[in-house]
Amino acid sequence: MQSIVPITDDIYWVGVNDRQTDLFESIWPLPRGVSYNSYLIVDEKVALMDTVKKIALPAYLAKLKQALGDRGKIDYLIVNHLEPDHSGSLPVLREIYPQMEIIGTKKMAEFLANLYGITEGVRIVQDSQELDLGKRKLKFVSTPMVHWPETMMTYESTEKILFSGDAFGGFGTLDGSIFEDKVDIKYFEDEILRYFSNIVGKYTSTVQKAIAKLQGTPIQIIAPTHGPVWRKHPERIVQLYDRWSRQETEPGVVIAYATMYENTEKMMEAVVSGLQDENLSTIRIHNVSRSHASFIIRDVWRYRGLLLGSPTYDTKLFPLMDSLIRLLETKMIKNRITGVFGSFGWSGGAVKTLQEFTQNSHIELVEPVVEARFAPGADDLDKCRQLGRNMARHIRESSGA
Repeated sequence: MQSIVPITDDIYWVGVNDRQTDLFESIWPLPRGVSYNSYLIVDEKVALMDTVKKIALPAYLAKLKQALGDRGKIDYLIVNHLEPDHSGSLPVLREIYPQMEIIGTKKMAEFLANLYGITEGVRIVQDSQELDLGKRKLKFVSTPMVHWPETMMTYESTEKILFSGDAFGGFGTLDGSIFEDKVDIKYFEDEILRYFSNIVGKYTSTVQKAIAKLQGTPIQIIAPTHGPVWRKHPERIVQLYDRWSRQETEPGVVIAYATMYENTEKMMEAVVSGLQDENLSTIRIHNVSRSHASFIIRDVWRYRGLLLGSPTYDTKLFPLMDSLIRLLETKMIKNRITGVFGSFGWSGGAVKTLQEFTQNSHIELVEPVVEARFAPGADDLDKCRQLGRNMARHIRESSGA
């Protein structure tokens, strides 16, 4: 969007859309881009809530000028999160508005000096400390490791707006509207889950602490730094974050497999047949050579069952499957039911590594473990179908269905 958007009287969205960046953090795909949300509060004092990535600086400065009108200055820059996709414009803003005081946590001030060499005009605030803008007051809520050590949220008490930083945000540009009741919210909920599982998910315990801190705070609007602003049902996104950070899952199965000459793929198809024998229809299938790990991790975070299949490659796990399970280890997934299958030729190794992954992750393993030499025979495929049936039964039992 080219213009500013009023959220309430004197509070404006001045963010930008990024349709140029292909990979967020040079890792995670952005098929429909991403928004960088910044907010301006125009009161007796003017406060800017976070900035944007420097790639979008010209459009951003034009919006700030429009929102400021005759005021012409910014008194405070509130830094909820210093990651460069939100702070890239900060050094230029400091030059344009030299009187602007930068406000954040002690750790933010430390990072600010390291990242941009800025040490002057910085105010460190404590948890629950308030800032008076005139008619409005801002309260700072420390939320370390959601998802950096310096992160905080800012609460505006008059309109009951929570400026939540990266929490509650997701991928995707804001096209036509910035509000959750005016966009394709089903798409955004998927992209918020992908953002959560890819980037924030490792820090589930600190997310739970942050949610607990917000208990009892009346919130009418949640304004994150990515994705839509929640004004109609802000409780919805908090509930989703609560469920995801508890790693509560839905009945369903994700199958992530690798195949070189279609032999492991034949085994995967037999597993699917077994799942369907037990009337389990919620199945998400990913070939790791074709599906980016970002989307696989999102689905793994959502569903209870995880089936992993791989051929052996140079006596080890197929490289892209190995990369996936290392990412899953980093994300510290739990509360899953897992099954493994695979194939080998002149030497094994893949299935053993997949079993070790389930053991190291303390995830329940469903039998049978199936490993075929070269092409799967009739007995191997029967075992794969049994694996599928057993997985479906475990999921049904664990979900109480």
